[in-house]
Amino acid sequence: MTTTEPKKLTPFDFLDAIQVTGKILITDEDSEKQYIPFIINKGLSFGADTVIYANEMNSRPHIPREFQNLFLINNIVKRKRYNKWIKAELSNELELVKRYYGYSTEKAKQALSILNQDQLNTIKQKLEKGGRK
Repeated sequence: MTTTEPKKLTPFDFLDAIQVTGKILITDEDSEKQYIPFIINKGLSFGADTVIYANEMNSRPHIPREFQNLFLINNIVKRKRYNKWIKAELSNELELVKRYYGYSTEKAKQALSILNQDQLNTIKQKLEKGGRK
């Protein structure tokens, strides 16, 4: 006898089911554990027509995951959406300031706002290790 492992579902599988196919992926306890409401709601919050539903589910975290999924599947209009995931941008200058002063990202952003280009060039020169590029 061969045992088959349950399929590992990603948040993108759930988002695709909610927005495009309408297929119910939560069929057992394992698939329910793989449904992460925070990530699903974040993915839905990037769409202008789905942000309201994501907000509704964020305001009701006590509802079981299966019911949250069913609510979203049954209420969101099915169509392909091409929403971009927003990612934080880190600049090279920010990394230089963090390394030079030993600052956190937040402190480095504050320091970067008051440093001029000559000071940044000096920091860059001091942090250069040499060798081949």
